[in-house]
Amino acid sequence: MTHGPDIARIAALVADPARSAMLLGLMDGCALTATELASLGGITKQTASSHLAKLVDGEVLSVEAQGRHRYFKLAGAHVAALLEALMVFSSDAVPPLRTGPREPSLRKARICYDHLAGEMGVALYDHMQENAWVDDGLALTEKGWRHLAVIGVTQAELPRSNRPQCRACLDWSQRRHHLAGTVGKLILDRFFALSWARRLPNSRIISFSPEGERRFGEWLR
Repeated sequence: MTHGPDIARIAALVADPARSAMLLGLMDGCALTATELASLGGITKQTASSHLAKLVDGEVLSVEAQGRHRYFKLAGAHVAALLEALMVFSSDAVPPLRTGPREPSLRKARICYDHLAGEMGVALYDHMQENAWVDDGLALTEKGWRHLAVIGVTQAELPRSNRPQCRACLDWSQRRHHLAGTVGKLILDRFFALSWARRLPNSRIISFSPEGERRFGEWLR
């Protein structure tokens, strides 16, 4: 026996097809009932309840009771990052010379738990690194905070949390990193508040308006 993290236990939890389908349905940070998740997994509610109990016990999901309903969601951004990384290595959606989702809009911009992923998310991350908005440890620099303030993201908005302010998340479709962490969430929230982008109903797609995409590019430049 070797000593270290028990990755086999976590791998077994997400490896089941029904459980993986339910987990992917929660990748946008939403909370769903057992009935809704059973539908996503193509299984009965009773079977889903058994799977969900295992995922909660394994700290992959968290559950919250509200009235007569129980709502399940990913236990945190670290779980979303794990799932996104696993999708990088999945073969069912990776035809030759093309990676990630087949739908162009999903490849361009989508939500990953609570931050921006896809081509535009990677472009943001690359720009922040290339233009010294963050240092080598991914801590925001004074220059970075100045540029974030332009769209209304300030240090005062940072929540008190153990979650990293900035973290690299391996992007499923681009095979490069996009920005996660509390700052990644704040940036995407501002894009919504400024009406640069909106999330399409019942989808992970983030749709930027022509004006929003233009202003996004100007902000980076």
